[in-house]
Formats: sequence, structure tokens, C-alpha cells
Amino acid sequence: MKKLLLPFLLISAMTMAQKKYVMVIHGGAGTITKANLTPEKEKEYRDKLIEALQKGYSELKNGKSSLDAVTTAIMVMEDSPLFNAGKGAVFTNEGKNELDASVMTGNNLKAGAVAGVTTIKNPILAAKAVMEKSEHVMMAGKGAEDFAKLQGLEIVDPNYFWTEKTWNSLQKMKAKESEKKTSATQQKQPDYFLIDQKFGTVGAVALDKNGVITAGTSTGGMTNKKYNRIGDSPIIGAGTYANEQVGLSGTGWGEFFIRTVASKTAADRMKFLKENVKNASQASIDEIGRLGGNGGIIALDKDGNIAMPFNTEGMYRGAVTDKGEIEVLIYK
Repeated sequence: MKKLLLPFLLISAMTMAQKKYVMVIHGGAGTITKANLTPEKEKEYRDKLIEALQKGYSELKNGKSSLDAVTTAIMVMEDSPLFNAGKGAVFTNEGKNELDASVMTGNNLKAGAVAGVTTIKNPILAAKAVMEKSEHVMMAGKGAEDFAKLQGLEIVDPNYFWTEKTWNSLQKMKAKESEKKTSATQQKQPDYFLIDQKFGTVGAVALDKNGVITAGTSTGGMTNKKYNRIGDSPIIGAGTYANEQVGLSGTGWGEFFIRTVASKTAADRMKFLKENVKNASQASIDEIGRLGGNGGIIALDKDGNIAMPFNTEGMYRGAVTDKGEIEVLIYK
């Protein structure tokens, strides 16, 4: 009996041991269920999330910074039409693609963001350039595009961002909007009721060998958005935040992330209330839910602990450990 007990205890200890994660990513939260995702499409999403994690981990393994890892992982998703960022960005009411992105490094609290850009192939690189090569934190519209061009970033024709999926989504949203105007029952609902329930914003948080945490987020916003609406993704403290203790990136209904300062609030709960990363990030999502919003947050703390809470039916998400072990999840 004693001979059998020791191996059992060793196995149990290994199972219970906390893995140390070095990167966590998300590809959006929303109405993501097995019923509305074919096996083929599910594989596409899983493969792309794995690719993003592999490339981000490769940067960390080779001694690069968490900033390099985050931008590398996010670029993989920006270049894919699967997500609402970069190539797969959703359309505004005017039939345009207006993109937002931000990045923040925790050890020095440096940050950069761009909002409402239409010609920058990889907005996350523009956010990084704002952080590293200007005295500002956020740039918007044509000014941000001019700055990105001066930094040698790739500028593309706006048609580059067009995809059939996102264009069709806009047409469906406009049709619903027309129905709302002619329906007595729908008129009772507030204007913000008509939103696209598939939030494909992408984000990443990484922890490098020097213990520095960086968080980044990139998005095309919300389908059918009007009046140059800007959400939480480029707003430091709302959709993106990092300090010496934790990094966070959000996805979902941006107005609620802004109103609750969701990412900074979670970080402050850890700092002042001494909550762990899971409880702190869950509290932010719970508050968003109480106000009527939805979405999710990914978080990674200085010890390699992660959290990925969300209050939607699913969230594209994944993480990689310091040993290169990759985990990818989609459904609740």
C-alpha cells in the first residue's frame, strides 16, 4: 500500500500544480455556440488562435519583450478575416471600416493608441509607434494615418479590409434598423438595442523573461456604428491596461467597458483589495453584466496566473505556458 501511495501523491501534486502562463489571447466574445459554428469553421478559428500563440511564444522564448510578443500575436489575428480587427473589421453605417487599437507596457506605464483609422494595415503597430515614437498616447483619424505613414508602417487601400461576411452583417443590421422604425413594439426599445452580438475584437497579454507585462487590443468596433463612434479598445483603462502586477484586454460592448473603466478597475481591485486575478477580472465582468452589457476580459498577472471571464455564450480564447503548452477554448 505504501509503495502505491507515493506515486499517487506525486501525480496528484503535479495535477494540482499551477501552470505558469506567459501569454493569453482572445479573438472576441459573443453568440458563439456549436449550433452556429460548423466543424470546419471551428477548426479555422482554433488553428488561427494556435498560430497567434505559437508566434507570440516564439518571441518570448527567444528573449524578445512582451511588447514584441503581444504585437506579433495580434498581427496574426489582424491579418485574418476571421476576426473583427484588421482584415476582418466590421463596417460602419456608412460602409467604411474604422479601426482602433491600443497597447500598454506595465513596468513604465507607457501606452499608445489609434482610433478611427481606415488605411493602416496593422493598427496595433500604429499604437506601438505612438507609444515609442511620440510624446502622445492617442492619435485619431487622418492624423494617426499620417503619423503611421511617416513611421514606415504599411498603408493599404480601404478596400483591403472588405470581406463578404462583414458586408453582409451590415446589410442585416440595416434591415433590422428599418424594421425597428416601423414596428410599434420595437420602438419601445432604446436605440442601442440593435447591436451586433458577435464581438470579434482581438487582444493579447504577455509576460516576458524580465517579468514585464504588456497588454494590447485591436478592433473594428461594432457593425453599423455611426458618427465616428469609438469604443473601449483604444482607451487605456477601459479596453486595455497593464501595470507591474497585471495586464488585461477586453472584448464586448465597449460603452460598458468605458463606463466601468473595466480593465483599470480589475487592476485596482488586485492592488488595493488584494484580490487574485480571477476574482478581480470576474468582478469587472459582473459589473458590466449588472448594467446590461456583455463581453469578456483576459488577464495575466506577474506570477503567470491567468483569467478569462466572460458573460456571453462563448469567447475565442487561448493561452500558452512557459513550457510552450498551448490551450485553446471557444465555448462556455
